[in-house]
Amino acid sequence: MLRNFSALLLFFSLTIGQVGLCQQVVFPEVILKDIPTDVQVQSEKTLNFLVLNGDTIEVKKAGEVYVMKVQLSNDDIHFENPNISFEKPLVIPGWLSLLPPLIAIVLALIFKEVLSSLFIGIFIGAATIGYYGGGISGIFAAFFTVLDHYILNALLDTGHISVILFSVIIGAIVALISKNGGMQGVVNRLVKFATNRKSGMLTSYFLGLAIFFDDYANTLVVGNTMRPITDRLKISRQKLAYIVDSTAAPIAAVAFITTWIGAELTYISDGISKIELQQGVVIDESAYGIFVNSLGYSFYPVFTLFFVFFMLYKQRDFGPMYKAEKKAIAEGIMAEATTNKELEEFEPVKNAKMKAYNAIVPVFIVIAGTFIGLLVTGLSSAHAELLANGVDLSNGTWAAVGTEGGGEVGFFRKLGIVIGNADSYLALLWASMTGLAVAIIMTIAQRIMNLKETMDTVVMGINTMMPAVVILILAWSLAGVTESLSTAEYLKAFFGSDFSHVWVIPALTFVLSAFIAFSTGSSWSTMALMYPLVIPLSFAVASADPNFSEMAILYNTIASVLAGSVLGDHCSPISDTTILSSLATSCDHIEHVRTQMPYALTVGAVALFVGVIPAAFGVPSLVVFGVGILLLYLIVHFVGKKV
Repeated sequence: MLRNFSALLLFFSLTIGQVGLCQQVVFPEVILKDIPTDVQVQSEKTLNFLVLNGDTIEVKKAGEVYVMKVQLSNDDIHFENPNISFEKPLVIPGWLSLLPPLIAIVLALIFKEVLSSLFIGIFIGAATIGYYGGGISGIFAAFFTVLDHYILNALLDTGHISVILFSVIIGAIVALISKNGGMQGVVNRLVKFATNRKSGMLTSYFLGLAIFFDDYANTLVVGNTMRPITDRLKISRQKLAYIVDSTAAPIAAVAFITTWIGAELTYISDGISKIELQQGVVIDESAYGIFVNSLGYSFYPVFTLFFVFFMLYKQRDFGPMYKAEKKAIAEGIMAEATTNKELEEFEPVKNAKMKAYNAIVPVFIVIAGTFIGLLVTGLSSAHAELLANGVDLSNGTWAAVGTEGGGEVGFFRKLGIVIGNADSYLALLWASMTGLAVAIIMTIAQRIMNLKETMDTVVMGINTMMPAVVILILAWSLAGVTESLSTAEYLKAFFGSDFSHVWVIPALTFVLSAFIAFSTGSSWSTMALMYPLVIPLSFAVASADPNFSEMAILYNTIASVLAGSVLGDHCSPISDTTILSSLATSCDHIEHVRTQMPYALTVGAVALFVGVIPAAFGVPSLVVFGVGILLLYLIVHFVGKKV
C-alpha cells in the first residue's frame, strides 16, 4: 500500500514538474515554404534558444512573449523539448500567397467590375488555405469561409466600422444639404470663382490642400462638396476623383501635423532603438526630428502635388484621362457616368432656400470638429502616457508634451505629437455626427422640410453610400486574406537579397513599398512591414561605406517607405483610399483607377530616377526637387494635349 502511494506521489510530482516547464509555440495558421517567419513562444522560464528539427534557433524577448524566426520546408515539426506544445501550421509555397490580390486586380482591370473580382480574390485565398488544411472538401468550405471569417472579421474591426459610419454619415449630410438647397447655395457662390473648367479644377485642388490633416476627411468632404460644381462645368468624374485622390494622401504624407504621424513616429522610434542596440551608436535626433528631416526626400508626394497643379493650370491631359475629359466636354456628365444614380434624387425641394450657409455650416463643423477631436483625443492619450512615465503634469498636459527627454519643444512639434497620438476615427465620428445633427436642426428650424421628410432624406443619403461600402468591406476582407497568407512577408523575402549596395536601398525600398501597397491595398500595412526592416538596414549598410552619409540614407529610406506606399495605393484598385475617392466623387471605380494610373506611374518614375536615386548619391534635395519639378512641367507641356 505504501509502495503504491509513493509511486502515485512520484507520478504527480513528475506531472506537475512537466506542466511547470511546459512551453507553447504559437505558429501562424499559414507559413510559407522556406520563408523566414516570426513565431511567438510563450514560456514562464527564461529562454535563449529552442531546438527545432535539429537546428538551434535563437529566441528573443518581445514584451510578454518570446519571438523566434523559423524557416520550414514542410510541416514535419519536432522540438527537442518534449514539453513544448504547438499546433502544426499549414506550410504552402510562397507564390500562392500572391494569387488572391493579383487575381482580384487583373479581373477588376479586365472586366471593369470590382465586386465580383474582390470576392473571387478572397475565395482563391480561402480555398488555398482550405485545400492545404482539408483537401478538396476544404475548397468547398472556403466559399462559406469568405463570409463567416474574412468578411465578418473585416466588420469586427472598430477602425473599419468607424470608416463605414463616417462614410454613410457624410452621405446623409450631402443628401440633406442638397435637398435643403444649401449645396445649390454653395454652388451659386463658388461659381463666382469656378467660372470655367480651369478655375473649377483649381478650386477643388486648393480645397484638397486645405484639409491636410486627414486623408479620409479630405477625400470625402472635398469630393462630395465639389462634385455638383464640377458636373456643371463639364469636368469629368474621373478628373475630379484624380484631383481628390492625388491631393488627399500626398498632402497628408508631407504635412507636419496629420493623423499619420503617430504610427510613423512609433516605427521610426523603434527603428532608432534597433540601430542603437545593433550598431552601438547614439542618435541624438528625436523621432519627430527624423521625420521632419525625411520630408526633404519625400519626392513622390511633393512631385504629385506639383504635377496635379501643372495639369490643371495648363489644362492638358494624356492617356485615358484625355479621352474622359473630351467625352465630358462633348456630352456633359450623364447619369450613366455616375456610380450612385440615387444622386439624381438630390434636387432641392420646392420651398428650399438656396442659402449657402445651410451647407457651409455643417461642412465647416465636420472639418473643424475633426481637428478639435484630434486635439482632444490626442491630449487625452498624451496625458495617460505622460502619467505612466512619471512626467510632471502640474503645469498641464500641453506644457508637458515633448519634454520627456528634457528641454523645451516648439509649438508645432507639440501639436504634431498631440495629433500623432490622437484617435482619428473617434474624431471623424464625433465631427460627422455633430455636422449631421446641425444639418437636421437647421433644415427643420427653417421649415424647409418636416421631421419625417428630413429623416427620409438622411436614409436616402445613407443608401447612396452602400455600393461603395460593400467594395470597402470586400477590399478589407481581401487584405485579411493576404495577411493570413503572409503575402507581404513573401514579397519582403523575395526582394530581401537585393538590399546590398548603399544607393540601392532607398530605391528598392520605394519600389518594394509601392508593390506591396499595390498588392495588399494598404499603405498602413506596408509601413508596418517595411519600416522595421529598412531603418536598421539602411543605417548599418551606409555606416560601413565612407562614401555615403548614414543619416542622409536613413532619411531617404524612411521617406521612400511612405512615398512608395502612397504610389502603390494610387495604382491599386483594391486600395481603400482609392475606393473612397471613387465613392466621394461618384466616379466608376475602375474608370478612376484606369485614368489615374498613368499619371501616378509617370510621377513615380520621375520620383525614382530623378529623386530617390540621385539623392542617395548625395545630390542636394533642393537641386533634385528643382530638376524633378521642371521635368514634370515639361512632360505636361509636351506630352499632354490641350483639352
